Amino acid sequence: MRSRPSLPPEQASLPWHSPGLVAGVDEAGRGPLAGPVVAAAVILDDLHPIVGLADSKKLTAARREALFDEIRAKALCCSIAEASVEEIDRLNILQATLLAMRRAVLGLRLKPKMVLVDGNRLPTLDMPAEAIVKGDALVPAISAASILAKVHRDRWCVQVDEIYPQYGFAGHKGYGTAVHMAALREHGACIHHRRSFAPVAKVLTGG
Repeated sequence: MRSRPSLPPEQASLPWHSPGLVAGVDEAGRGPLAGPVVAAAVILDDLHPIVGLADSKKLTAARREALFDEIRAKALCCSIAEASVEEIDRLNILQATLLAMRRAVLGLRLKPKMVLVDGNRLPTLDMPAEAIVKGDALVPAISAASILAKVHRDRWCVQVDEIYPQYGFAGHKGYGTAVHMAALREHGACIHHRRSFAPVAKVLTGG
């Protein structure tokens, strides 16, 4: 069995470094007016490094797609989970996001010793966890999770666009753009819209 190399000095000195399996967690889709919120958890393999990991928002769509496949191929394990529109409307977006994160961690084939979560809030977990603001730019495993979550949700938007082309989901990805708001006013909400979100509720009530 090959021994794992030690972390490079710049990573070994990080205050959140802990020996053992470390999972990075991030989400995509908190802000849009439609669709599930998606979370991903990733445990990277030191023996199979992935070049170019970064905050998914800083990467082109093509680069995210390429890294999505590489992460799936090289990571020790990874998991993608969702919280549905119904759960978002019932719980609120923050609690639904934390639920999706918990589901992603529980879906990992290997149990991590430590979980590092992007942001400032933690899901309920049965292992140590730490929230890291801007973690998607600081921790490679969180960067990988942000890419998986973003690509998964973007693919969902493209699929839904084929069923509801009048809303333009493939273009705006569910965000409240002028095009999306105009479509909402003209067509009303579809089953994928978050009715608890103020812009959607305003259109539905004729406000």
